[in-house]
Amino acid sequence: MSEVRFDPIAEARRQWAEHGWGDVADGMAAVTSVTRVQAIFQQRIDAGLRDLDLTFARYEILQLLAFSRRGALPLSAIGRRLQVHPTSVTSAVDRLEAQGFVVREPHPEDRRAKLARLTEEGQHVVKLATAILNEEVFADIGLSAEETATLIGLLRTIRLAAGDP
Repeated sequence: MSEVRFDPIAEARRQWAEHGWGDVADGMAAVTSVTRVQAIFQQRIDAGLRDLDLTFARYEILQLLAFSRRGALPLSAIGRRLQVHPTSVTSAVDRLEAQGFVVREPHPEDRRAKLARLTEEGQHVVKLATAILNEEVFADIGLSAEETATLIGLLRTIRLAAGDP
């Protein structure tokens, strides 16, 4: 016989309804559930990247550079594509540069701009990180392929309704 586990989100939903907020209880439970699932995924990502001394934010920059045609992008383009504030991009690129994974270089057409370029070591570490994340996180998120496709569609609907590009 399997043990019935206490679900704090279900209990919070029940309490919401009991306290007169039943019309928004499902929304609260959905938002709280997404937030909790994000934390679960973040823990798995952090565990996978820990030995490489990477955060997911820095990994995303490395992967974006690896996907680019020239292995280099202006810092402003990195921020736009990852939807990250310029200060966060600068900080992450500073750390990646200190790690030897990227170098900054002048933009060939805009003297005010800087490019972040992936180094050979950066190419190596992003391939390794991608293999780890593919195996330890992305390959099994706890849903079937059909459920995953449905989830992606539902989350896209929420993002679009919020004006997310």
